[in-house]
Amino acid sequence: MNRFTRIAANLALVLGFVIWSAPGTSADAPKPAAEEGRDVDVALCLDVSGSMQGLITSAKNKLWDIVNELAKAKPTPRLRVALYSYGHSTYDAKKGWVRKELDLTTDLDMLYQKLFALTINGGDEYVGRVSRDAVVEQKWSEEKNALKLIFVAGNEPASQDPLVSMKQAAEIAKGKGIIINPIYCGGSDDGDASSWRELAGLSGGRFASINQNQQVAINTPVDKDLAKLANELNATYVTYGKSQWKGANQATQTANSAQFGAANLAARVQAQNSVFYNCEDWDLVDKCKKDAKFDITKVPVDDLSEVMKNMTPEQRVAHVKEMTEKRAKLQKQIDELSVRRNDYIRDEMKRNPNPAAQAFDQALRQTLRIQAEAKGLKIPE
Repeated sequence: MNRFTRIAANLALVLGFVIWSAPGTSADAPKPAAEEGRDVDVALCLDVSGSMQGLITSAKNKLWDIVNELAKAKPTPRLRVALYSYGHSTYDAKKGWVRKELDLTTDLDMLYQKLFALTINGGDEYVGRVSRDAVVEQKWSEEKNALKLIFVAGNEPASQDPLVSMKQAAEIAKGKGIIINPIYCGGSDDGDASSWRELAGLSGGRFASINQNQQVAINTPVDKDLAKLANELNATYVTYGKSQWKGANQATQTANSAQFGAANLAARVQAQNSVFYNCEDWDLVDKCKKDAKFDITKVPVDDLSEVMKNMTPEQRVAHVKEMTEKRAKLQKQIDELSVRRNDYIRDEMKRNPNPAAQAFDQALRQTLRIQAEAKGLKIPE
């Protein structure tokens, strides 16, 4: 082989790597979900006063299952979630002991990080204040048929805010097409429940009463199998750019989820495999799926992970391709196990459709299903 032949062969090899079709665009690779459906914006407002440990534990334990429930909706929605906490005695009294934890975001790992960090401490619970703040502080979707929901959960009367009445909060919300759904942590016949019912009437929302300490954990035969795939799945993410710290946060939230057992970790792995878990801002695999023309070789060296910095341009492309193929195989396994998990949970819930006391996640699921259908979103059983 003469010198010019060798040069041509090497050039063809490099070009072969560079023009490799972006992950997810080949015939046998998973395709991105179609951009359809409705915008779904949800603000969770959780009471963190001294008696609410059960509520916070339930939220930490059930967030992923709630996400998975909504991921089944057809047409596929576009989900963002915000988080507020209120009633903590260490919060700013001038703000009514209300704290915004997170603006509306698609970043589920960041949501779980904030949720997992919540603590409880006795204080005044101003439902009107936190509901109003969630309405006025967030940049809610302006799509005509968007589903915009606030779930405010707590105990004590919902009417005790001296500054913002329930009626004021409800009127502000209705003016923006936002529904406030009050969740009272206590018996539906309790005296304090009446104010929560009143708020639902004022806002056009759905009242629910729950036993905050009720933990409805349905363990399935495939939970351990799904949980075992968690670290393997995380290992296929290839960090880049200014948000590489999110790769470490992903691992942290996997570990946090594991603290609640195999069922919760299985639900997280399932959620990571859903249309809602998008990491293109820090993961090259997702970035290439999203943008078929994205050129990995042009990513500045300073924006690459330490491992990638030591690779040649063609090695970087090959590495992302390898991780894409590994993830596709794992996603196929997760899909198969998720079907079995969903079927098992559905069958178990049919066997006990009316528990003595409703749990936090059950209240959210029922309301989501009813209110989503009103916007043309069908969440199957």
